[in-house]
Amino acid sequence: MHKNKLAVVAVSGGMDSCVTAAIANQEYRLALIHINYGQRTQTHELSSFNEIANFYNVEKRLVIDLRHFAQIGGSSLTDNSIEVTKADLGSHEIPSSYVPFRNANILSACTSWAEVIGASAIFVGAVYEDASGYPDCRPEFFSAYEKMIDLGTKPETKIKIETPIIHFSKADIVKKGIELGAPLHLTWSCYQSEDAACGVCDSCAFRLRGFEQAGVEDPIPYKIRPKY
Repeated sequence: MHKNKLAVVAVSGGMDSCVTAAIANQEYRLALIHINYGQRTQTHELSSFNEIANFYNVEKRLVIDLRHFAQIGGSSLTDNSIEVTKADLGSHEIPSSYVPFRNANILSACTSWAEVIGASAIFVGAVYEDASGYPDCRPEFFSAYEKMIDLGTKPETKIKIETPIIHFSKADIVKKGIELGAPLHLTWSCYQSEDAACGVCDSCAFRLRGFEQAGVEDPIPYKIRPKY
């Protein structure tokens, strides 16, 4: 199928954004963007981003440094003095890993690039299951941001924000990734370790539980693999 539409896809290097790229790849030519913001696992995430981009033969790729997040702090992902807390999947509190207003900053970079290269959509791998902890993962947030894009860009610019997995469980994401042949083995989700995933942070826990519920072995290495 000839794809005449172009989409910017925000790819962190994690499972959710990888599957989102696989979904976008069905109908769009891909332009992949990655944000370095001083996160603990920045080196491995960037490597995963490039491996995913290579897997999909993506030539248009952009890496942006938003170093102000590390200067601002306030998150265990960007401030080494704040401990990455162990997983509590039943919690509805905002976790220490929340990076204040991160998705708005990421979408801002995506929008600028999308307008310049003529992309008609921005794909983001946000998941509503995370929304209790991360307020910028709510569907209402993305709906409001799309209206802001319409107001803040040239009259001829029309860019939709697509969040195709926002109502998926982690198990659904694993299944969709397998269905589409997404390279889940290249992804990295751990908040605090780069050699082998810790297995105990929130991100590892959600991921491990998703693979367990999908009945599939997670292909990446872990220091420990608790049952969730």
